[in-house]
Amino acid sequence: MEEKKRTVTKVTSGKKAAAETAEEVKTTGKKAEGLTKAEEKSKAITLRIVSAILWVLAIGCEVLAILCLFKALRLPGLSQMWWMIIFIVIDLALCLVAGFLWKKASHLDPFKKTNNKVGFVILTQLGVIMAAICFLPLIILVLASKDKIDKKSKIVVTIVAIVALLIAGLLGADFNPISAEEKAAAEQQLGDFAKVYWTRYGHKYHLYEGCQAIRNSSDVSYSEGEEIDGEFVPAVRVAMDNGCTGLCAFCARDAEKEGINLDGVHLEDGTRVSGDEAPAEDLTLAPADGE
Repeated sequence: MEEKKRTVTKVTSGKKAAAETAEEVKTTGKKAEGLTKAEEKSKAITLRIVSAILWVLAIGCEVLAILCLFKALRLPGLSQMWWMIIFIVIDLALCLVAGFLWKKASHLDPFKKTNNKVGFVILTQLGVIMAAICFLPLIILVLASKDKIDKKSKIVVTIVAIVALLIAGLLGADFNPISAEEKAAAEQQLGDFAKVYWTRYGHKYHLYEGCQAIRNSSDVSYSEGEEIDGEFVPAVRVAMDNGCTGLCAFCARDAEKEGINLDGVHLEDGTRVSGDEAPAEDLTLAPADGE
């Protein structure tokens, strides 16, 4: 297969040249590489297929735990309780990986939100829904059982299953979802920025290296606009592919001061910032890694 030829394309003219500063970006890792739209869609499809397979296997582990509960499956070496716990733990591991891959796919190739808000919520939060499917039936059956398992084992298995449900649900939830419309708007309105920045554990991206939210961060990653196989990949798209869905409030304020249109762009915490105003919490809290 022929190796892709990547040509970096920087924007250095007009007001958006402010995205670049004289000082080089200090990063502890490599510059993030971009993907074409076709690559994003292909990778997202693969991740969703793998997620579906892992969820099916997780449900299989739940079924095995239920069979152990009703003593339809008798395995040697360990007690009924321990085999159920083992299947619950495997179930949890499969759910966590599936949920992570599903969220990654949802950022690479987001679902549409227009005229389908309920469907958008269901699809973006499928990790939570599947967590409930993979654990809740087992919990109900264990609690409802009377003579299938002794009281002590019943308490232990129930607690383990509930904890697994909570972990899978919380980690499977996408607290920073983005729609296809919001991603397209960000590319259109902010696609001319030569560089976009974000921190390792952050969920918002920054247009300016001097932004006060990342000024003191020790681990800032960045992307550059570049041409891949004849398609221009804007820096902001790469940031969103890496899980950064919201535009920093400070950068939104500065961008609007420069007259940049932010219509349709998903902003930090869903807050629209104009002029000299900024969220009170951003003005009072010191910048920290992960912002």
